[in-house]
Amino acid sequence: MNKHLKHLYVASVISVAAVIPTSVYAQVSAPIACADYKRGPTNIPGQKVGKKVGKALDAYNNDLIDEALDILYEIDTSDTFDRAFTDRFIGNLLATQTGKAKKSIEYLQRAVAPSKLNDSEQVGTIKLIADLSLQEEQYDIAIKYYQQWMNITCKEDFDVYFRMANAYYQTQKYAEIIMPINKAIALAEKPNKNAYALKMTSYYNRKMYKETIEVQEETVRIFPDEKAQWTQLGFFYMLVEDHKKALSTFEMAYNQGYLTKPAEIKALSQLYSMNDIPVKAAQILEKHIKSGLVDKDERMLTSVASSYQQAKEFKEAADYYGQSALLASDPDLFKKQGMVYYALEQYSDAIVSLQKALDGGSDKVGAIHLAMMQASFDKGDFRTAYKHVQEAKKDSSTARNARSWEPYIKEKAKNRNIKL
Repeated sequence: MNKHLKHLYVASVISVAAVIPTSVYAQVSAPIACADYKRGPTNIPGQKVGKKVGKALDAYNNDLIDEALDILYEIDTSDTFDRAFTDRFIGNLLATQTGKAKKSIEYLQRAVAPSKLNDSEQVGTIKLIADLSLQEEQYDIAIKYYQQWMNITCKEDFDVYFRMANAYYQTQKYAEIIMPINKAIALAEKPNKNAYALKMTSYYNRKMYKETIEVQEETVRIFPDEKAQWTQLGFFYMLVEDHKKALSTFEMAYNQGYLTKPAEIKALSQLYSMNDIPVKAAQILEKHIKSGLVDKDERMLTSVASSYQQAKEFKEAADYYGQSALLASDPDLFKKQGMVYYALEQYSDAIVSLQKALDGGSDKVGAIHLAMMQASFDKGDFRTAYKHVQEAKKDSSTARNARSWEPYIKEKAKNRNIKL
């Protein structure tokens, strides 16, 4: 942007030399492309004004910008063209100075207001006002002058349409972005990802997610090597709960090495779970916890354990519940570990983990005693099972279930001549 403006300043200043002959203008391509356009006569400043402009131009060519401005400020003329010409020169010089852009815009606006400048100077200055206004975050003014430039020139330009779209974005006029950004996309010499990003943003901010996804799908097709485009598309699919397409997109991105952030790995794991592939959900997290990309914290370890449990990979689930419980000092994680050991028929291990849950202060006392009763019973330790059933009876949430177990335990113990 700044490079473009600097070029405009220099080109504009050089063109103000009062000695440019009409024949030179005749060789330049028409500044206006309208079908009925006829180039008007070329105006030059009057002799008195032209002399001072020449001195100012000499000062400018010697990098004496302030001196050039002082000369121009002294010009007092009632001629409309001379005034517009001088104001334009002042505006262009001010635009080259830091912090003087707003003052520059004021002079340039005065220069174009009477429409007395030569055609190329008039349209060039209008565009410069728009560019400076955009730079100064005067977005409504920028849009006004970009539109004026197009109306006068009958030209279509990628930069103009793109900057108009950006100005609409900055003022949160999201619906208005679409027309100019579509024009910009059509006019671009090669695909411009920033243009597609603006178009996508227009739809996204209006919660038009179907259209948002369509733009993002097109962006991925055009820029397949841009890793951020893949993940963004995947997250959009998740937003509309199209979990199959989201998983497919994230898998393709992962296989190309594009998932490099913890949030992206977590999203892929989540999508495996949502698509009923819990073993891959666990394995992808496990791999990247070991690599160090994903933090080894209670939440991630519990997620791995839960996924392995869903996949009925109970040995791995028990291990990760144990690791998570130690990190978090969470007694309920020991309870989960105990239940997984029970599923593995490792009753002694189950009882050890469940006791840790009790010792850690779990508030699920009745449920834990009931689980320990079942593990002890299946282990053949009826005395311990009976002890736990008595404790489970004390909890209102498990009392009924415990009472139903009590006679069964007594009967089994009696059959084996075991005194309770």
